[in-house]
Amino acid sequence: MILSNCKIEYRSCRITHIISILVVTRMVKIGLIGTGMLGEAVGLHLLKSGFSLCVYNRTKSKTKSLEENGAIISDTPKHVAQSSELIITCVKDGDASEQILFGQDGIVAGKHDGLAVAEMSTISPNSAIQNSKRLNEEKISSLETPVMGGPNVAIDGKLVLMASGDRDVFDKYKQVFDTIANKTFFLGKSGSAHSIKIAMNLQISLLALALAEGITLTKKAGFDPEKFLEILNSTYFKTGMSENKAHKMIRDEFEPTFTLKNLKKDLGIITAAAKDFGAVLPMAERANEIYNDAIEAGFGEIDYTGILAYIKKLSEN
Repeated sequence: MILSNCKIEYRSCRITHIISILVVTRMVKIGLIGTGMLGEAVGLHLLKSGFSLCVYNRTKSKTKSLEENGAIISDTPKHVAQSSELIITCVKDGDASEQILFGQDGIVAGKHDGLAVAEMSTISPNSAIQNSKRLNEEKISSLETPVMGGPNVAIDGKLVLMASGDRDVFDKYKQVFDTIANKTFFLGKSGSAHSIKIAMNLQISLLALALAEGITLTKKAGFDPEKFLEILNSTYFKTGMSENKAHKMIRDEFEPTFTLKNLKKDLGIITAAAKDFGAVLPMAERANEIYNDAIEAGFGEIDYTGILAYIKKLSEN
């Protein structure tokens, strides 16, 4: 009898869980603004997972694959707001974020009761705090949700998502965020998530530089850089980058998942934020200069790991 009751209770809980997922999936109207490489992959995965999606991108041609998979394409962020309950923004920088939020025909122009915005763009912590404050003044709930990972993992919902701001929004749309990412972290007050995000991107920039210089040094010494990686990856100094992307770096394969130009943009945010926080980051400042020089040398549109191509060019001069 006890076992029978347990089975009934388990089935009841299971049915309730399934129903809650179906309700969230079918009922939440999601807006997506910004369909670059990352935004497009996030949107395609949401569509594949059964969510409805209303999409805006300044360059309309970049919404084609989403439209082909069932997304509704809007002409303005205002229309996305009018059609959505939760809007995910994924644009290139703080200026673009401010424009789609507060500009003419922006999200605020289409506000309604219950509207929430999740900022996935990489912007400065101070910008995130100010945007959140302004949205709250407009009676729009806000959350910051920057992610780690590129379009290659976003397409399968395997990003890492960091959230801060309105905890109620995070809890209400947790099923959406758990669809986008296989790991989610709520970090507290507004600005927290972007502070961690830029610290993470600092690691990316320095790891790519260290690998580029290690590979270059090994080659110049007359050794196969694959042997360098084999030894590196047998120690606790190994990273996901050294185990995966580094082999493509050796083969001069720099198909972009995150461009060098975009990483340089983030380094600018990092160095500015460091000054705001009173932190001295000499390696970040030097990396910012090196990535800027690489862009001026014509390497901005390739993958950020293409910093190796720039270092190689320096060594050939």
